[in-house]
Amino acid sequence: MKNLKKTLITSAIVLLAVIILMAIVPPDVKLYYFDADINGATWGWWALLPPIIAISLALITKEVYPSLLVGVVSGAIIYSELDIKVFLHKLFLGVDESGISDGVFYGVIMDSWNLGIIIFLIALGALVALMKYSGASRAFGDWAREKVAKRSHASLATMLLGIIIFVDDYFNCLTVGGVMRPVTDDHKISRAKLAYIIDCTAAPICIIAPISSWAAAVAGFAPEGEGISLFLQAIPYNYYALFTLVMVALISILCIDFGKMRKHEVNAINGDLFSGARLNAEELIVEANPRGKVMDMIVPILILVVVCVFMMVYTGGIFEGASFITAFGDCDAASALSVGGVISLLLIMIYYSARGITTGKQCFDSIPEGFKAMFPAIFILIFAWALNSITGDLGAKYFIHDLMQGSASDLLKFLPAVIFAVAAFLAFATGTSWGTFGIMIPIVVSLFPSSDPLFIISLSACLAGAVCGDHISPVSDTTIMASAGAQCELLTHVGTQLPYAMVAFGVSFVTYIVAGFAQNILIPLIVGAALLVAVLLFIKYYVYKGITPEQEAAGLQ
Repeated sequence: MKNLKKTLITSAIVLLAVIILMAIVPPDVKLYYFDADINGATWGWWALLPPIIAISLALITKEVYPSLLVGVVSGAIIYSELDIKVFLHKLFLGVDESGISDGVFYGVIMDSWNLGIIIFLIALGALVALMKYSGASRAFGDWAREKVAKRSHASLATMLLGIIIFVDDYFNCLTVGGVMRPVTDDHKISRAKLAYIIDCTAAPICIIAPISSWAAAVAGFAPEGEGISLFLQAIPYNYYALFTLVMVALISILCIDFGKMRKHEVNAINGDLFSGARLNAEELIVEANPRGKVMDMIVPILILVVVCVFMMVYTGGIFEGASFITAFGDCDAASALSVGGVISLLLIMIYYSARGITTGKQCFDSIPEGFKAMFPAIFILIFAWALNSITGDLGAKYFIHDLMQGSASDLLKFLPAVIFAVAAFLAFATGTSWGTFGIMIPIVVSLFPSSDPLFIISLSACLAGAVCGDHISPVSDTTIMASAGAQCELLTHVGTQLPYAMVAFGVSFVTYIVAGFAQNILIPLIVGAALLVAVLLFIKYYVYKGITPEQEAAGLQ
């Protein structure tokens, strides 16, 4: 209660400060025009203020919901230019001249993409509940205890499963989390570490997998007919994604943990998986059916993967003559995942009922249980989507586009590194990598002819930066999904992951500088990989004197 009161007072002060600042220095709203596709009104630097406020408040107060709400409200204040009617119209259920509501919360809740994701989350939550009712989770946990002998093996197994499930980041986060939680819990791996591994094998895998919803998104923003080809060419230069995966493998094998994560790992080894910061949702505790088998875990996962992939290519037009890859490029991922999730849930209910390991009541109970388990993630997502929407309405992308256009000619060789950093900041502030693709890819296309070697390097830097910023942002949907999949408190996940992500960011930034001068595939990769290994070994042997978290937990210093 005391912390909530402090948060409310802080929030009120911040909103009052925004109002006073606007009265003193009112926004200079400009119409920006680059071409027929990139033009619109922008509030300039004011457009980036709402996400910065939300992120700063969340990190200071440790309260996610009010921080996101303050970010949205501050955005509506800026948009209204202190006109109370416009403010209420923008924030709530205002109706414009055409009779269509443009209230930000109404808009994000009724958006078909967002609704599809919410339905998919509930379906996956229900599936996890069903797996617990059936005894499949217990059986898989028992099997994993026999097959996965070490903590490092459990981490690597989680990483491997994340790599296998590469089609979509949401699907990846929740599936890997649901399957691997019993395994990592048994090996005393903290929920923060599990969330980190899940996050590292979600977006970073999808951005280098040509058959994924992310490849589809990139293809949609690239010049017509060149999307998949450019995506494939960019993979070897996507240093953040590649180095993040290498880093997960190295810290698992070499038992390297640092920053806040090290404390969480030591606590987990001593029996506290959460370090006192539990997710604000109760995990389902049931009497598991003793007849559940390992196959009762594997079969539902296969059903889910096959049905969701089928729905993706179906919505992409595979039955209208499109190739498999083209169908993925044109798919409606949200619709495919929502329909695929519901169909999979029904098929799995039938399978479990036929096996006699769940009752009809348990099948129906799994749906409200799934909603209950996913409610915190859904609630945060709605606020994050609203923040992203209001940031877009303020013309953030036009402001960034104008800045990049003005400085490009002076930074040619360094431009890949600059683009990487700008994309990372933009994705961090807005919480959306796909939105960053939409802003930055047209900039890269306009800066370079397609024959210039720097074009592909800079395009990849844009993709890598977007993934990096999305990876570390507390208002990113994939960050929220990773914490939900691991059942880890959101800000705990953000705080423990940040030092790891910054290592990958720093190494990638240096590598993009090398790539700008070398302009080939091999040299930057060798330099970057060597630098990453050197940094991790420095942390292990110089900072922590070679002492592992297990040794520290045992009292060896």
